[in-house]
Amino acid sequence: MTTKPPASVLQHSADSLEKIAYSVVADIITEEPSREPSGRASGRGLSRTPNEQSRLGYNVWTWLRERHGTLEQAVRSSGVRTSLSAKQVYQTIAARLKERGIDVS
Repeated sequence: MTTKPPASVLQHSADSLEKIAYSVVADIITEEPSREPSGRASGRGLSRTPNEQSRLGYNVWTWLRERHGTLEQAVRSSGVRTSLSAKQVYQTIAARLKERGIDVS
């Protein structure tokens, strides 16, 4: 039995919407409830996972691509779990997008 090398991953250019969306949310610390071995939420603290960041990045990317609603609505609809308020997350993302020359109004 042979093992094949993994498929190569196509990296988007630095100015693509995908790269911009995921890079502006990269430093936002997201959290997900810890799970007991049985799979139930334990409520005994939080563990960091990339799933929440990916969901937030996806919602920002969708907003950048389609511009339906506002960026604040996209952040809230992501339902991201973080220690920051939705408004703080929005303000952080909006500031980072403005630094890249993207209008968020």
